[in-house]
Amino acid sequence: MTSPIQLIVGLGNPGTRYEPSRHNAGFWFIDELARRHGGALRSENKFHGEVGRLQIAGNDVWLLKPMTYMNRSGQAVAALAHFYKIPVEAVLVAHDELDLPPGGVKLKQGGGHAGHNGLRDICAQLGRDFLRMRIGIGHPGHASEVTGYVLGKPSPEERGLMERAIDECVEATPEIAAGELQKAMHRLHTSKD
Repeated sequence: MTSPIQLIVGLGNPGTRYEPSRHNAGFWFIDELARRHGGALRSENKFHGEVGRLQIAGNDVWLLKPMTYMNRSGQAVAALAHFYKIPVEAVLVAHDELDLPPGGVKLKQGGGHAGHNGLRDICAQLGRDFLRMRIGIGHPGHASEVTGYVLGKPSPEERGLMERAIDECVEATPEIAAGELQKAMHRLHTSKD
């Protein structure tokens, strides 16, 4: 057992221009989680984002979509975590992951930012020991193509794989929220072939 999760953050960029981009996989996860649990998000200026509250597995859980743009995500996460005195270990951050193929997903506790600007800012403002939900988007093959790739739209096939992975993440969220990480990891990391 680890800490029950009190705050679930989905990373992305605000605005219709970015909505369909791979970089918004974290936003897609939060939207689906709220939809399935009957939650609603509202704009909260003091937390620099859209915020909601759900009951998941008997736990009160905050949802947050930072509206700061990706590279300032930590400003929103730290504002809400500090205001409600949520320890860094009780924070889950869902984000796009270049090192996993579309449809792949991994949970990871702590670590570095691996060049992800949203994670970099959260690490700088809150610390590194938060839980990460890494939603695979694949890699374009060359470092010089990464920016255009993450801000680009996945193919319909890739989007379908990502949506299936997000469904699996939503289904595993009650275990994650309850701090049953081993159970959630087993569910998410076991091949679905």
